[in-house]
Amino acid sequence: MRFLVTGATGFVGGAVARHLLGHGHSVRALLRRHHDPAPLAAAGMEPFLGDLLDQHSLDDAVRGVDGVFHAAANYSYWARVTSHIYDTNVKGTEAVLAAARGAGVRRVVFTSSVGTLGAPAAGELADESLMATMHTVPDHYHRSKLIAEEAALAANGGGMEVVAVNPTTPIGPGDVRPTPTGRIVLEFLRRRTPGYVEGTLNLVDVDDVAAGHLAAFERGRPGERYILGGINTTLSGAYSLLARATGLRRRPVRIPYMVAVAAARLDGLIEGRLLRRPPYIPLDGLRALRHSAHVDCAKAGRDLGYRPGPVLDALGRAAQWFVDNGYVRVRGMRGQPVQESES
Repeated sequence: MRFLVTGATGFVGGAVARHLLGHGHSVRALLRRHHDPAPLAAAGMEPFLGDLLDQHSLDDAVRGVDGVFHAAANYSYWARVTSHIYDTNVKGTEAVLAAARGAGVRRVVFTSSVGTLGAPAAGELADESLMATMHTVPDHYHRSKLIAEEAALAANGGGMEVVAVNPTTPIGPGDVRPTPTGRIVLEFLRRRTPGYVEGTLNLVDVDDVAAGHLAAFERGRPGERYILGGINTTLSGAYSLLARATGLRRRPVRIPYMVAVAAARLDGLIEGRLLRRPPYIPLDGLRALRHSAHVDCAKAGRDLGYRPGPVLDALGRAAQWFVDNGYVRVRGMRGQPVQESES
C-alpha cells in the first residue's frame, strides 16, 4: 500500500515512516521547503513538498494514496507567538482531514498525545474513556492537540475512517530537533540537569509507537482512540533508568514545584521576552509535569495486539544516537569510548 506520512522528518513521524517501509509499504513523505529531501529519498521514501497550512499542496499530496498517517505537529512548550502552535496543530490537522476526504482516502491515523486524557481518580490509571477539557489541560501544546483530536474523531463518516493514537513519552534514536522528550536524555548526557521537579510519565520505545500506528490503521475501530505506552514511572525513575542504560552517574536534585515555577518565570522573562529564544525552563513544560501521565494500555492490547517491549534498550539507543550524531561527546558511556565535553 502507499501511505502519506506527515511529520516524516520528525521523531515519531520518522519512526512511523521507517516502520511502514520495513513492512513493504510505499511512503510519500510531506516535507517543507527548508528540509533537505535527500535523506528521505535515500531511505526509500517519496519526498513531497508541501505544508500543513497550504491546502493546495495537501490536496496534491493525498492523491493516489491508500491511507494517511498525520504525525506532524508543533511539539513545543514555548513559542514566540502562541498562535503558531494552534495554527500547525489544529488548522493543519483540519486541512489534512479535508484533503483526505476530498481525495476519497479511506482511513486516516491521527497522532494525538497522552496529554489529551482526563485525570483518573486517585490511585487509578488513565485510559481512553477519560477526555481532558480545555480547563484541565495545563499548556498550549496539549490544548492544541486536544482540539485537533476532537476534530479528527469528529471527521469520521462519509466514507472516511479516522483512528486516533495517543503516544505517551516516546524514546529512542532519531530525535533530530530534539523534542522535549529527547531533551531529557540530551540534558542528562550534558550534565545540564542539576535539579528536577518530580512528575509522572510513561516511557515507551518509539519503535513500539510506530508499530502501534500501523496496527491502528489495520485493526483500529473508527472513531476510537488508543493509548500507545510502555512503563509507568516518574521523572526520577527515568533518570535512574538512564543511568542504568548508559552507565553514567548523574545525580540531579529534586526541586520544590513553586521554586521551579519562580525560576521558570524569570527564565521566560530573560530568555523568552528579552532575548527572544526558547527558555531553558519552559513554564508550560513544568505545568505539563503536573498532569497525571500513568496510563493503562489494555485497550490497545485487545484491539490492536499492541505489545510494547522494555524501554531500557530504547534509552540506551537514544543516548548513543545523540553521541553518534554529534549532539554531545561523553566519556565513559557504556558502549563507546569518546571524550566528554558539552556541545
